[in-house]
Amino acid sequence: MSDVSLPLTLGLAAAAFVAGMVDAIGGGGGLITVPALLAAGLDPRVALATNKGQAVFGAVSSAASFGRHGAVAPERVKVAFAAGFVGSLLGALLLVTRRPEPLRPLVIVLLLTALAVALVPRDRLPKLTPRHPTVALVAVSLGLGAYDGFFGPGVGSMLIVANVVLFQEPLVRASGNAKIVNLASNLAAFGLFAARGAILWRVALPMAIANALGANVGARLALKGGERLVRRVVVCVVLAVVAKLLRDVVKG
Repeated sequence: MSDVSLPLTLGLAAAAFVAGMVDAIGGGGGLITVPALLAAGLDPRVALATNKGQAVFGAVSSAASFGRHGAVAPERVKVAFAAGFVGSLLGALLLVTRRPEPLRPLVIVLLLTALAVALVPRDRLPKLTPRHPTVALVAVSLGLGAYDGFFGPGVGSMLIVANVVLFQEPLVRASGNAKIVNLASNLAAFGLFAARGAILWRVALPMAIANALGANVGARLALKGGERLVRRVVVCVVLAVVAKLLRDVVKG
């Protein structure tokens, strides 16, 4: 179905606002927008493409907000962005030939690990200082960018935890740096879907505006609320993603 009424479009925009706010703090905005788009009657492929079409604007907004407040490591931006972009393209290309469902059990394990890390105070976490920080940054950004392009659930939370463990960052700064890879991944998928004409723009554009506004609010809340707020949102997002994946596995 491509004929979406005005009231339904406004409802989707409201969902996008909330998603942008949640995603800016701890990731997981797609848990709100993708089910909303599917519930609106869109074909799954159109729903996923339209979701990327609106999410990229929120990613730009939240990354810019964190950057303006100094919550992004400038020396890592170019490398993280480039690796995340390439990774997402590779993941999207892999999706053309492979089904993502077999990844679900592995993702559940990774998310539960991320949850355990998020619950532990930062000063009690093991300090896994990499011998070659740039190599570690490329590996994480490329790998999780590819995962986002191929499958995606929980990638924002995984990126936050990876920044905490590898670079001993506070959760707020880890969230800011995670947004750089997330932005790159969204841009790559956005370009691919836009080139194929798969995005339903009359739905994506109102959602994009709402998502960007929500992302700006969420970034401000994260910067103001500090580690406690980010930790709570990351935990809630991870639990929600794990619950969804477990349900999908059970349903087969």
